[in-house]
This record gives sequence, C-alpha cells and structure tokens, in this order.
Amino acid sequence: MRNGRAPLLRRRERRQADGRPGPGPGALLRNGRILAASAVVAAGLGALFWLLAARWFSTEAVGRSYALLSVAMLLATLGSLNLGDVLIRFLPTAGPQGRRFVIRCYIVAAASSAAVAAGFVLLASHITPGLTELRSPLPALLFVLATAAYAIFVLQDGALTGLRSPGWVLVENLIFALAKVVGLAVCVALAVGAGILVAWSAGLVLAVTVANTVVFARALPAARHTTHPHGVPRRHMAAYAAADYAGQLGQVAVSKSLPLLVLARLGAEQTAYYSLAYLVTDTLYQAAYSMGQSLTVEGAAEPDRLAEHARHMLRHTAILIAPATAVAVAAAPWILQLFGTDYAEGGTTVLRLMALSALPNVLFGIAVHVARVRRALLLLAGLQLAFAGLLLMLVLALMPRYGLTGVGAAWLATSCTIALVLAATYHRWLPADPPRRT
Repeated sequence: MRNGRAPLLRRRERRQADGRPGPGPGALLRNGRILAASAVVAAGLGALFWLLAARWFSTEAVGRSYALLSVAMLLATLGSLNLGDVLIRFLPTAGPQGRRFVIRCYIVAAASSAAVAAGFVLLASHITPGLTELRSPLPALLFVLATAAYAIFVLQDGALTGLRSPGWVLVENLIFALAKVVGLAVCVALAVGAGILVAWSAGLVLAVTVANTVVFARALPAARHTTHPHGVPRRHMAAYAAADYAGQLGQVAVSKSLPLLVLARLGAEQTAYYSLAYLVTDTLYQAAYSMGQSLTVEGAAEPDRLAEHARHMLRHTAILIAPATAVAVAAAPWILQLFGTDYAEGGTTVLRLMALSALPNVLFGIAVHVARVRRALLLLAGLQLAFAGLLLMLVLALMPRYGLTGVGAAWLATSCTIALVLAATYHRWLPADPPRRT
C-alpha cells in the first residue's frame, strides 16, 4: 500500500496493539467528556469539602484556612507558567522524549512556584497582615512546599491528558476530593487544630503520588511507541509558553480582581451574591474548557484533521453545555435558595446572565485550543487578552449604574461579542483540512 494514508493506518494499528485509543471523533469526544466530568466532579466535591469544614470548624478557622489555601493555589497557578497546557500540546508527539519533557516541566514549575511562594512569605506581613501563620519558620516552609506540590498537581493533569489517559485525571481528582473529606473527618475526631490544612495537604500528597505513579510507570512507557518527525520542537516551545501564559495571566488577573471591584463598589453582601454566581458559571466554563483539551491532544497528533476534529468538538460541546445552561438559568433561584433567601433574591439575575454567557463562550474555547494546535501565538494570546480586557471595561462601565445586573450583563456581552467575531472570521482561524491523498 503506497499512498499518503499508509503511515496513519500503521499508527492506528500500533495503538490498537498497545490497547490505547487512537485519534478520531470517538476518542476525541470520549476523552473530552471524561475531562469535562472530571472538572464538574472536582468542583462539586470541592464545594462539599468547604461545606463540611464550615460545619465542623469555627468560622475563623475556615476563613483563615480558605485564605491561606487560596493564596497557595493562586501562586502555584502563576508559578506553573502554564506548563500544564504546554504538556497537553506537545506531549502527544514527544515519543521517547516524553519522560525527560515531563520531568523538566515539573522541575521548572515546582522551582518557580516555590520561589514565588517564598517571595510572598517575605512580604506577607505587608500584603496580608492577617496571615500570622506565615511569620513562623516551620509553617512558612510548609506553605512554600505545599505551593510547589500544588504546581505538580496542576501539571500532572496536563501530562495525563497529553498521554491520552483522561480516565486517570478523573480518578486523581476523585482521590484528592475524597481524601480531603476523609482527612477532615479524622482531624475532627482527633481534635487537630489545623485540621483543614492537614486534610487538604494529605489529600494533595496522595493524589500527586497516585497520579505520577501512573504517569511514569504506565502512561509514559506506553507513549514511547508513538512517533513524530519533529518530536518536541524546543525552539518554538518558549515562545508558545510565553504567549499562552500571557493570555492566561490576563484572564486570571481579571477574574480574580472582579470580586474586589464588586466589594469596593457594591459592598460585601453583593460580593457574596456575585461569588456564588461565579462558582456556578465557572463550572460550566471549566467543563467546556476541559472538552477542548481533548481537541488540543488529538489535533497535535493529527494536525491534518484539525478542522474536522474542531467541528466535532464544537458541536458536541455545545450539546453538552446548552442543557446545563438551561438548567442553571431556570433553576437559579432554587440553586441560590440552598444558601439562603437573601441569596435567591439578590443573586438570581446575575447568575442567569452569567450562566447564559457559557454557551457562546464554547466557540471562544474551541478557537483558543485551535490556536494552540496551530501554534498561532498572536491569536492565542490576543483572544484571551481581548476577552479579559473587554470584560473588565464593560464591568467598569456597567456596574456603577446597574449594580450586579451590570456585572452579569458584562459577562454575557463579552462572551457574545467574542463569539460573533469568531463566527464571522471562522475560515481565517480554522483553515480547512488539506485534501487527503488516496
């Protein structure tokens, strides 16, 4: 058989012999659904952990622990330099270089996160005087180590996704979530004062251990058989990582700053309503984003089928998000009623507006993942920064006059505007697949 499809068929035969799913709509959608389920499960069980913590520990203990862990996770996310997405993009074609590639990313992310955390510890008394725990050497050291470990936790999802093992991403998140809950109950039974922090740390260590045992003992050895003419293109990787990191940093900065803007303008009560609306909406956003990660993996493995994979993913992600959005919009008052009547009265409108934004945002997510596969760096950074910048401008313009309704309208208008532009320029950012030779 001497035609252009022979190498592709041989790769598929090798995957079948190894027991690994090959690329194509089946694997693309199956892996995407698993990743989306993992994101939803992590969000739901994470909320359960804090709900139980609020019941079993004092309000002060919950507040201080939440603040400390939030800082550690934020610093780890920033310090990981978005290398998790780099692994998703380049690990599918790394072949025998995969093990070294993963280890290097882990070392860079852990060292960078530890350095950022150490800098925060030195400045903590000026930035957050309430975190008195960081003034003692041992807690400060543990904080730095926990931040570095969480950076590994962030990257291991990327490694498992890039190695086409999304089932283990779901398992790892389940282990982390359930271990935290069990650890919390044990700490309550043993009357451990810092039980929230101990339970969270124990769950993190267990999840990191299990996930990386799978990565290095199973997934990476299986991936050694994959071949690619270019392997990991090191000369392009730094530029790719920088562009993607800049875009992600812009989005993180805006999303994390909005509660502070709402607090300063509308007060603590309105901020609480906004926070719950964001929690629900972010779950929809994360589910769609996780579906797109499968597109990055399969598109990197078979770039000549990128447009085909993108169309499949766009259609099926919309099918997944549309009914979830409808439920969130219709059930908004009842969802918020779980937290109290005040939340239902004050947060229903903003939740509905923000939840509606998740549907047009599906197209934005697909475009970002397509840009990652194509290594279209200007498009990759530009899309993310444009979303963040437009959202911030609209919030500043609408919130003073319309309050929380204005904030929700800003989310919806931003998502719709970006989606309309992407729809109008569809054939520019997603060129058609090249014709296949027969």
